[in-house]
Amino acid sequence: MPRAAVLGSPIAHSLSPVLHRAAYTELGLADWTYDRYEVDEAALPGFLAGLADQPGCGRWAGLSLTMPLKRAVIPLLDEVSDTASAVEAVNTLVLTEDGRRLGDNTDIPGMVAALRERGVERVDSAAVLGAGATASSALAALAQVCDGEVTAYVRSGTRADEMRGWGERLGVAVRTAAWEDAAGALSAPLVISTTPAGTADALAAAVPERPGTLFDVLYDPWPTALASAWAGRGGAVVGGLDLLVHQAVLQVELMTGRKPAPLAAMRAAGEAALHRS
Repeated sequence: MPRAAVLGSPIAHSLSPVLHRAAYTELGLADWTYDRYEVDEAALPGFLAGLADQPGCGRWAGLSLTMPLKRAVIPLLDEVSDTASAVEAVNTLVLTEDGRRLGDNTDIPGMVAALRERGVERVDSAAVLGAGATASSALAALAQVCDGEVTAYVRSGTRADEMRGWGERLGVAVRTAAWEDAAGALSAPLVISTTPAGTADALAAAVPERPGTLFDVLYDPWPTALASAWAGRGGAVVGGLDLLVHQAVLQVELMTGRKPAPLAAMRAAGEAALHRS
């Protein structure tokens, strides 16, 4: 009985079990299980060490990692993919049959896939709202779709330095601007909002008459005030569920070895779960 799970803290809100279980059902993997565990940075080493000490419980195939574990897990791995190394963040841990721990990042290709699904292949410039962990993944995704400058709207000089540093590392031309001027971001052909719930709500009143594409990484609550105003002006909106599903599709493929993972079934399960909540 192969096993997988999502780890993080807090974790009760995670939709990952819904998405992965839907994939297992569609793929006919009736003996696979996927659970969630509340694990913080201090508990992570012990949790991973204990995976081998559960005889009779099935082989662990992989783990999904959310905050605050994406960086904390790196020293505990045997191998890290180039994608994950680029942003120093692992959201996927594949456990091989010989006991090796392989780290990867499906957030970045998940972002690119979500954008391409909505017809965004290339843009001349882009804007990023926020400067946290998701913002660095956004820059890595933009390295694949943006030909020109990316403007990052941040709250502090420290965050500005971090974003410029990520830009240099990822080969993206990054200009930083103060959060107080974030309304100026909305005229970019592609805007990626990586801020916590409520942070960008005030920008809804500043959506231009003809907006481009908004990628808002939140999925609960949905739609956000910004996404609602954006769609109301006729702009294209990519949501957090799009990202969650696309990155989960890649996780399922990595953990099970089965391709393609059932995108439509996973999205339907996620939408149903959000509707019930």
